[in-house]
Amino acid sequence: MLIGIPKETKQYEKRVALTPDVVKAFVNGGYNVQVEAGAGSSSFYTDEMYTNVGAKIISGKEEIYKQSDLVLKVNAPLPDEIAMMKREAVLVSFMWAATNPQLVEACEKAGISSFSMDAVPRISRAQKMDALSSQANLAGYKAVLLCADTIGKILPMMTTAAGTIRPSKVVIFGAGVAGLQAIATAKRLGAVVEVSDIRPETKEQVESLGGKFIEVKGDDSIKIEGGYVKGSFGRVFEKATRACC
Repeated sequence: MLIGIPKETKQYEKRVALTPDVVKAFVNGGYNVQVEAGAGSSSFYTDEMYTNVGAKIISGKEEIYKQSDLVLKVNAPLPDEIAMMKREAVLVSFMWAATNPQLVEACEKAGISSFSMDAVPRISRAQKMDALSSQANLAGYKAVLLCADTIGKILPMMTTAAGTIRPSKVVIFGAGVAGLQAIATAKRLGAVVEVSDIRPETKEQVESLGGKFIEVKGDDSIKIEGGYVKGSFGRVFEKATRACC
């Protein structure tokens, strides 16, 4: 089987579908792996690092798609990328199929079998494949760093000879995977953190990380099933905003 790793084309995207360590595992397992030139450069993985573990570097994206039996990507492919794939090939990437039906239709017409990483069940048996949680964790961390770099003041309280700077107050909407990581990061940087979530069971988690929980009174139009919110995002955001602002 030939596995292909194309370079991501989405603006600002720096990730790559496979690291050299994982490529090495595939090669040791008897698979052939080809990587588009520069695919890992934004993630600090050079082409040489891939060749050192047995991968073949391909200069053209079209060759990757046309030859590969299995294509691994981070972002959902564009229609022209699907058109380049050979029939009966397999695609693994984020697909967001529920809101992107035209992509599913394009794969079906091209004879491509696709597996959507965002559709992997979030259960114990599939924990190692839970790409949603791993990426949300990084997103919560990065969001706080971007905020700290943008607001024009420091996050922690600081007492100096010139006076005292009060700590920044950070308000976080939602205490999911990303939100919890954002709380931990903001607290480590010294901010005062308040968190709003319509799920009362998240209060303990928020407080365990040092955040102040903002209670949001229930709303019959917002349903919670299996720990997830079922309802209009607009209504959820409106309720959370009223509670903390």
